[in-house]
Amino acid sequence: METQRRLLANARPTGQGGGAAREGSALLQGLVRCAKCGRKMKVKYSGPNGRTHTYLCESTYQTQATSVICQTIGGLRFDKTVVDAFLDAVTPAGVDATAAAVDQLEADHAERRHLQLLAVERVEYEAERRGRQFDACEPENRLVARSLERAYEEALADVERHRLALAELDRHRPTPLTEPERRALRRLAGELGRVWTAQSTTDRDRKELLRALLDDVILDVDRARDTASVELIWQGGARTELPVRVKRSTVKRSGTRPELIDLVRRLAVHSSDREIAIVLSKHGWKSPTGLQFTQRRVRGIRERANIPPAPSTPPAGTGVSIMQAARELGVSTMTIRRWLSEGLLPAEQTAEHAPWRIRLTGEVRQRFVPTVPDGYVKLDEAARQLGVARQTVLNQVRAGRRNAIQVVEGKRRGLRIEIHPHEQGLLGLADSPDA
Repeated sequence: METQRRLLANARPTGQGGGAAREGSALLQGLVRCAKCGRKMKVKYSGPNGRTHTYLCESTYQTQATSVICQTIGGLRFDKTVVDAFLDAVTPAGVDATAAAVDQLEADHAERRHLQLLAVERVEYEAERRGRQFDACEPENRLVARSLERAYEEALADVERHRLALAELDRHRPTPLTEPERRALRRLAGELGRVWTAQSTTDRDRKELLRALLDDVILDVDRARDTASVELIWQGGARTELPVRVKRSTVKRSGTRPELIDLVRRLAVHSSDREIAIVLSKHGWKSPTGLQFTQRRVRGIRERANIPPAPSTPPAGTGVSIMQAARELGVSTMTIRRWLSEGLLPAEQTAEHAPWRIRLTGEVRQRFVPTVPDGYVKLDEAARQLGVARQTVLNQVRAGRRNAIQVVEGKRRGLRIEIHPHEQGLLGLADSPDA
């Protein structure tokens, strides 16, 4: 649990909430964090009218398939577990129990602070003693002086560490409930259950209610055991740990489901079995026994469904991979990815997370040049001369209203945007030769 707290602290500064409540049925959107990596978990909607949702964490890697699923859980059962704990906490008895828990947290914090304060006083005294020893040393006795100076500096560093630890404790002091706040909560608690289930209460309202008391929800899913645990971090610092039941059916099992066969059939036109396995894992598919898809398991599905493997040489006109495009255009794969992310290259994906297929037309190839032609400047300079945001310039390029090129040689390599003569210096700025 201490590891989870360190991950959470690294992911977001203390006191920064889960963000504004949004539309959608996922009541914990913006609150759930992954216990494995500390990242905020995303929400994916599916099913009729998008009423079914899943919480998932994606760890990103710089590969052709951009991410893999870290952990995922069905949203309905998970939401119910947290909501039940929330409603239990805000009953009149729950309010009293929560207030007592916060009082105990404050008492524990006060004791830790007292011990830390004593430690600060101890190291301060030791630093003063070593300082007096150093001051009393004869300068001519250099060997002893250096030893005393080093000991003095170490003592001062120890003082600084203890003072920082004390300041850290002060920053995390629990905030106790005042008596008027407790009385107000008791009055509201008697009505909250009715308010929560009222037809006039929207999902957005329920999210706001949850955010009023919850600061974070840390989820840890153990797929090997089909179990999960959640730690609720309440406003004020109190923590509650709860088990969450995970049904095996919450993971897509492959079997002979036609949608899986159809996905494999479409992917196999261009992708290898290894690439298909990566895509299936990203989509949350598991084998009938709950195992991760591998190259061998994908090959087995293909052969049973009479799906031919991807040809070693892609058919003409079907595009090339990111690596092939980078090699033919003389740039890095990162440059190709950047152009794809900005929508500056014609490309398709067979399915979400599948490898890109890029169409290297003559027009595309002409946009990758060895030197900077006249009238082309860097993106920042183009935005500055036009008096618009960088994204606006990119949108103009994407819409075909402005030309862009990639310089592939020399020190001036990179993206360049065309500025017409009548547009140069629109803001009265000095023209830059190539900014």
